[in-house]
Amino acid sequence: MTVQPPRAAPPLRRPARSGRPRPRRPRRSGRPRRPGRPRRSAGRRRPRPPVASETLRPRRPGTAGTPGPPAPTRPPASAAPPAPPSGETASNRFLAKAALVTIALSVAGALLGLGRDQALAHLFGADSATDAFLVAWTLPEFAATLLIEDGLAFVLVPAFSMAVARRAQGAVGDPVRALVATTLPRLTLAVTAVAALLIAGAPYLVEALAPGLPDPALAVDCTRLTATCVFTFGLAGYCSAALRAHRRFVAPAAIYVAYNTGIITAMFVLGGRWGVRAAALGVAVGGALMVVAQAPSLWRQLRHHEVSADGSAVAEARPMDLTLISTVLLFALCRQSQVLIERFLASSLPAGAISHLNYAQKVAQMPMVLSLMLCTVTFPVVAQAMAEGDTERARVRVERDLALVSCTVLLGTAAVVACAPQIIQLLFQRGAFTAQDTSATAAVMRVYAVGLLGHTLVGALVRSYFSSGRPTWYPLFAMTAGIVATSWIGALAVGSFGVCGIAAANAGGITLSALLLLYGMGPRNVPIRTRRVVAELGKPVRAALVAGAAGALCASRAHSPLVGLVLGGTVVTAVFAVLAWALGIQALAPVLRSLKRRLPHVRFR
Repeated sequence: MTVQPPRAAPPLRRPARSGRPRPRRPRRSGRPRRPGRPRRSAGRRRPRPPVASETLRPRRPGTAGTPGPPAPTRPPASAAPPAPPSGETASNRFLAKAALVTIALSVAGALLGLGRDQALAHLFGADSATDAFLVAWTLPEFAATLLIEDGLAFVLVPAFSMAVARRAQGAVGDPVRALVATTLPRLTLAVTAVAALLIAGAPYLVEALAPGLPDPALAVDCTRLTATCVFTFGLAGYCSAALRAHRRFVAPAAIYVAYNTGIITAMFVLGGRWGVRAAALGVAVGGALMVVAQAPSLWRQLRHHEVSADGSAVAEARPMDLTLISTVLLFALCRQSQVLIERFLASSLPAGAISHLNYAQKVAQMPMVLSLMLCTVTFPVVAQAMAEGDTERARVRVERDLALVSCTVLLGTAAVVACAPQIIQLLFQRGAFTAQDTSATAAVMRVYAVGLLGHTLVGALVRSYFSSGRPTWYPLFAMTAGIVATSWIGALAVGSFGVCGIAAANAGGITLSALLLLYGMGPRNVPIRTRRVVAELGKPVRAALVAGAAGALCASRAHSPLVGLVLGGTVVTAVFAVLAWALGIQALAPVLRSLKRRLPHVRFR
C-alpha cells in the first residue's frame, strides 16, 4: 500500500494592526539599534499565531474565542499498528533469549549425543553386543520421557508456577518451600523403590522386552546398570521443573551435555576392559551429573527468598491431584511404549536390526528435539495464563508455537529425507560400521522421518492439555489409538519390509495420535482455532515435499558425501524459504512485521 503524505494546514493570516501609533521603547545605552528590525510596543505582546490543530477545532455555539473540544479524527490508512505494551515486549524478549540459550545448549547436548552414538558404533559396531546394550537402553529412554521431558514436567511445572505466583502475591510463608517439603521426599522414596525393583527383576525384564536376543546375560548386566537412572532422572526432572517455573532455563538445558559427557568418557576409559558394559556404566554416571548440574541453582532459588513478616517458614501446601499424576504418567508411558513395540518386533530380525533402527531414530529426531525447545520455554507461560484465566493469551501463544515448530521440523524433515545416505556415511561409517550398515540405516531414517511432524505436534499439543493443571483422559485415549495402530501395522509389515516396516508403523501411529489431539482441542483446555491451524500446517507440508525432492536430486549427483550434504542442504533450505514466502506461512508474519517497522518507507503490495 502507498503511504499518503499528511494534508497541509491552511495558511494563517497575520492579524491586522490597529491604527494607534506605537510608543517608542527607550534605547539602551551603548547598544545600537539594528537596522530593519521592526519596533515592538511596550507593555503589549505580539499575538500568538494559532496552532494548526486549533484552526481545525470547531467552536461552541454562543461563545466567542473559546475553542471547543477537539473533533474526532480518523487515523490515516497507512498508520502503523499500535506498539505492544512494554511489559509484553519485555516478556517476548526474555522468552526469545531463553529460547536461544535453551536451543544452544540443546544443540550442544544433541551433538554430544551424536558423538556418543558415533563412539558406540566405532567401538562396538552393530552386532549382538550393541543390540544387548540397546535393550538395556530402553530404561533411560523411558525414564527421560516419564521423569524429565514429559510426564513429571506436566505435573510439576503448573504446580510450581502456581506456588511462585502465590509467593509473589505475598502468601504466608514460602509456598515454593512448602511444595518442595511436601513432594520431594515422596518422589525420592518412589523412584528409589522403582529402581531397586528394576535391578532385582532385570532378567525378567530382558526376557519380556527382547525374547529372541542372542546374548541375554549381557543385556541383564547392562540393564542393572542403567536401572539406576530411574533414581537420578527423577531428581533431575524435579529440579528442571522447579527451575523452569522460576524462569531459569540454563541449568535445565545443560543436563544432557553433562549426561552424554559421562557416557562418552566411560566408553573410552573402560570400553577396552568392560566392553559394552562401559556404556551402561556411563548412563549411571551421566544421570548423577544431571542432578549435580542443577542442584546449586535450585538451592539458590530456595535459599535467597525472604520469609514473610510473621516469621513462618512453611506455608500450608495443597496436596497434588493423584488423578492428574496418573493421567500424565500413563500418557507418557503409552507414548514411550512405541519403543517397546519396535524393539520387540526387531528382536526377531537378523543381528543389527535394532542398532540400525536406533541410529536412524537418533539422527532423525534432531529436528523434532530442537523445534520442541520453544514449547519447553513457553510451557510455563501457557500454564500461568491458564491459571489466571486468560485463555486468549494462551490460545495466541499455542497457535504461534504450533506454526513455528511445524516450519522448523518440516524443514529438518526435508533435509533428512534428501541427505540421509550422506548424513549416515559422514557420522557413522568408520571402524566396525560398514557401508552395508550405512545403506540400511539411511533407508530406515527416511521412512522414520515421515512421522516427525506427528511426533512434534503430539509433543506441542499435549502441553496445552495439561497446562491448566486439571486431569484429562483424552490425551491417553489419543495415544492409545496410535499405539494400537503402530502394533497392527508393524506386525503386518515386519515380515515383508523388515525394519522399514517398523519405521512406517511408527510414523502412521504417531500421525494418528496427532490428528486426534488436534481434533480434541476445545474449551476445556486451550481453545485453538483447529481449522485455521490445520490450513496453516498444509503450507509448510507442501513446501517440505518440494524442497525434499529437489534436495535429494541434487545430493545424489555429488560423489563426495560432504559435497552432497552441503549441496542438498543448501537446495532444501533455499527452496523451502522461497515457497514459504510465496505461500505466506504464518510463522514468517512476525519477521515481515519487524521488517516493515524497521523500513517504514518500503511499499508492501
